[in-house]
Amino acid sequence: MDVNQEILAITKASSIIRSESVQTLWSGYGEIKRYVLEGGKYPSVIVKHIKLPDASQHPKGWNTAISHKRKLKSYQVERHWYEEFAHKTNAYCRVPQSYHVVEEANELLLLMEDLDASGFPIRLHHDKVSLRHAKSCLSWLAHFHAKFMNTKADGLWTIGTYWHLETRPDEWERMENDSLRNAANAIDEKLQNAQYQTIIHGDAKLANFCFAEDGTVAAVDFQYVGKGCGMKDVAYFISSCFEGEDCEKYEDELLQYYFGQLKDSLDNTIDYQSVKKEWSALYRFAWADLYRFLDGWSPGHWKMHKYSKQLTDRVLNELKIA
Repeated sequence: MDVNQEILAITKASSIIRSESVQTLWSGYGEIKRYVLEGGKYPSVIVKHIKLPDASQHPKGWNTAISHKRKLKSYQVERHWYEEFAHKTNAYCRVPQSYHVVEEANELLLLMEDLDASGFPIRLHHDKVSLRHAKSCLSWLAHFHAKFMNTKADGLWTIGTYWHLETRPDEWERMENDSLRNAANAIDEKLQNAQYQTIIHGDAKLANFCFAEDGTVAAVDFQYVGKGCGMKDVAYFISSCFEGEDCEKYEDELLQYYFGQLKDSLDNTIDYQSVKKEWSALYRFAWADLYRFLDGWSPGHWKMHKYSKQLTDRVLNELKIA
């Protein structure tokens, strides 16, 4: 695929002034680049160029047929998200506009809005994030979850998140916590059987939020978007921002803020109090689900701190699984 020619044809630009790498894709599956253009519709675009290899080398040596198939599906899911769902979002849950998709043989080209050029140039690391920043992202999640509450996730992941149990049998086999391994299915079923389901981002970590100077945010990376309980996004996001002590310290404040935003953005045909009651009780289950994945994927990971262990132990006690 001649990427430059595709970009010029789609954007009607007269030339590409320069390109710069934004990041390489996991396990060598391609690259995300910014192209600065002359003439045409857009001053710059972001291009996610996916090259699907026959085999790849995982950075931790864990490449398997299962992980390869999961990645392949994730890119098709992301394509479908941008083609069929992204335009349904609003200014309170901003995402990049999709300009065009090109698929040829084992290559996929996603041409998208450059959020930096649209006023969202700031990225934050977890050691620099403030409560104000965290609340901006939780507001995004609340509006996103409200927008897609009870929406069918056709063409997306049947169960959102990249750590979902069904797609992680290798990590389940490697788990060191036997009690948690025995409880894995019960935890998964508890989240799946929630009455209130929405479309969740599925990889709502701090690194996937782009900030404006005024603190407002947009989100990127929709490879693992799909159906689920909103608490999976919320727990995962909080885990990406704060160490254990701060997770515990700010838990009430952050959850109250999220639910306040959800209340303001939900359609009035949906019973907010019922959603809050159910999802509040599932917050610890979402943490336990993430903890289960980490235990098999990267034992000793920095997110496996005292706070996440306490929530997980509460879940195990509640399920009475030894």
